[in-house]
Amino acid sequence: MGVVSGLVLFAVIWSMVFLVALPIKVQTQGDLNDVVPGTHAGSPEHHHLRKKAIWTTMIALVIWGITATIILSGWITVDDVENLFRAGAWSGREIDG
Repeated sequence: MGVVSGLVLFAVIWSMVFLVALPIKVQTQGDLNDVVPGTHAGSPEHHHLRKKAIWTTMIALVIWGITATIILSGWITVDDVENLFRAGAWSGREIDG
């Protein structure tokens, strides 16, 4: 895995973790009974984006480290993934190839 591949992998993992973290502990205007006229009651009042970005970065670094270790060590190779997802691999049938 090259440097650019590692950065792309980290960006994808970070984005996925951030999308999971976004709805956690969001306080909406409706929850606080302080709805601003012209806005939806579900609009966030306190979203804590900075804290979520920091936590996302730490969690993504751990996941990226595990994933990069697996890729670089060769525990799981591209051939392993291809064999896993080939047609009929889930059914247990033998595949000519």
